[in-house]
Amino acid sequence: MRREKRYYVYILASKSRVLYVGVTGVLMARVLQHKSEECEGFTQRYKVNRLIYYEVFQYVNNAIARETEIKKWHREKKVALLEANNLTWEDLAADWGKSALMTRTDSSPAEAGSE
Repeated sequence: MRREKRYYVYILASKSRVLYVGVTGVLMARVLQHKSEECEGFTQRYKVNRLIYYEVFQYVNNAIARETEIKKWHREKKVALLEANNLTWEDLAADWGKSALMTRTDSSPAEAGSE
């Protein structure tokens, strides 16, 4: 079964709350690029690398239209949008790209079948 393509409009912030609005087809990869400062220019210069808001779209034209709409807004309206969903400006991708530690418990299925 083929997975449906998705497109994302996202808002990043710096610790000092500088905002950036973007669009992408692969949210995790794009956010990790911002976090590793691979994206030269505005986001690198102002250390804008914390994902604080995103929307998902089925069609790329809808995502681009929404990005354009949000970019035209005054800062106050952007802040109201993101704070309605993320009041504390928490980095929604804080753990993305970090190693996960996998542990087994005594009741794991692999151990239960080996007796």
